[in-house]
Amino acid sequence: MVKICCIGAGYVGGPTMAVIALKCPGIEVAVVDISVPRIAAWNSDQLPIYEPGLDEIVKQCRGKNLFFSTAVEKHVAEADIIFVSVNTPTKTRGLGAGKAADLTYWESAARMIADVSKSDKIVVEKSTVPVKTAEAIEKILTHNSKGIKYQILSNPEFLAEGTAIEDLFKPDRVLIGGRETPDGQKAIQALKAVYANWVPEDRIITTNLWSAELSKLAANAFLAQRISSVNAMSALCEATGANISEVSHAVGKDTRIGSKFLNASVGFGGSCFQKDILNLVYICECNGLPEVADYWKQVIKVNDYQKSRFVNRVVSSMFNTVSGKKIAILGFAFKKDTGDTRETPAIDVCNGLLGDKAHLSIYDLQVTEEQIRRDLSMRKFDWDHPIHLQPMSPAAVKEVSVVWDAYEATKGAHGICILTEWDEFKTLDYKKIYDNMQKPAFLFDGRNVVDVEKLREIGFIVYSIGKPLDSWLKDMPAVA
Repeated sequence: MVKICCIGAGYVGGPTMAVIALKCPGIEVAVVDISVPRIAAWNSDQLPIYEPGLDEIVKQCRGKNLFFSTAVEKHVAEADIIFVSVNTPTKTRGLGAGKAADLTYWESAARMIADVSKSDKIVVEKSTVPVKTAEAIEKILTHNSKGIKYQILSNPEFLAEGTAIEDLFKPDRVLIGGRETPDGQKAIQALKAVYANWVPEDRIITTNLWSAELSKLAANAFLAQRISSVNAMSALCEATGANISEVSHAVGKDTRIGSKFLNASVGFGGSCFQKDILNLVYICECNGLPEVADYWKQVIKVNDYQKSRFVNRVVSSMFNTVSGKKIAILGFAFKKDTGDTRETPAIDVCNGLLGDKAHLSIYDLQVTEEQIRRDLSMRKFDWDHPIHLQPMSPAAVKEVSVVWDAYEATKGAHGICILTEWDEFKTLDYKKIYDNMQKPAFLFDGRNVVDVEKLREIGFIVYSIGKPLDSWLKDMPAVA
């Protein structure tokens, strides 16, 4: 029986291993983590992450050929294939601060593997890592090898949250990169055989190590770039009276461009886009390619610009001050159908409004109050460290209340900001909401989910990203 062990029970490790266990009943899969509460959650009825379809799979396989454990060294020693999906945060100090990936957790995982291994291993990079990480890991393992052979593979994750299980069942592609030596090729075939249990052969792509590592960064950079492109256009639409939805639709009809990822919004979020682009920028700079680095930096700059533009629009519309005013925040996750708040634009928008002394009432379908408070009090990049290494109890921001109902959030509010495109927000009773708000009642739609004309008929002053401006807003300066 082949044994697989995955180090790191997070957003990548958990779902990926659950699906491998489901599709490969002949393989024993152990997911290990040093965090006791996290493993306890994986072994309970309340999993630590929300992902449609994940619950059923875990319940079906857990205890049969899928195990969650804190006995890290035992399972690593027994495994034939070890997936490593530990945090690779952006460095906050030292060389490459603010851009380079911090490989501390990766390195300690590699040293631990070298310490406890008694048989040959295939070590698979699953975390998003900078190009050439494999080489560093290889050096650590071979210098501590005690005669044991290691093969390093890169098998980057292309999951989209909210559809992770679907993506694992029917991936666009599975990418496996390895050494071009006979042993390297053998390792690639061994991992390919695992995926071949359910993925068609033509969807499993094999490359060299560097191509696999770089493909992941490139894919995320291209996706984020599309969002920044459409968001840059949305600012121009507002200035000229064009409608971004119409422009996106027309552009997306071109089959060379396609319609995906062309929705204007308050900005992109998620654990990978910004981190991967910063990483790409750093790698370009290290390789003497400043022009390429500057090109990719712009993608993040436009994203930051879009968030601050949104905050400025809110403040300037409401008589240039939100001090002491209640503002309802609908949605905090970085996109619908996930409870994930990593790098969500809501953090910057909320902090921007709090900076102007607004009182926020926040409602999200999946995100807990504890998480929201932690996010609003955390320094940039802190979220990407294991939870026990994050700052402890978040400073309670008294200007923030977290509620469990959209009507409660909006009661008595001066304005509403929609920051996540949850389906529920399309079908709320906006007449009821309007009646319970202070007048004039403002609605700032950061996700273009509401019917602008209907809301204007009710009486709202509506700002929708990239749409022709309400006559009220035309007289207001766009920059506070």
